[in-house]
Amino acid sequence: MARRWPLERVLFALAGSMTLLSVLLAVVVSPWFGLLTVFVGLNQWLFVGAGWCPASLLLERGAGIEKGCRR
Repeated sequence: MARRWPLERVLFALAGSMTLLSVLLAVVVSPWFGLLTVFVGLNQWLFVGAGWCPASLLLERGAGIEKGCRR
């Protein structure tokens, strides 16, 4: 049986993908896409500080992904 990824791992993969995408778009399309990297970083710090971020809420409630770490 395949194990499901915990929320923290999914968020890490999503943040890394969005960061790489924003760098690519900043180089190819417009430097303004660098703001996406800032938004991703702020969301990561929000998750670290508060235990949630908009992406975590969507993944938990919408996709049913559970946290691997409990407080």
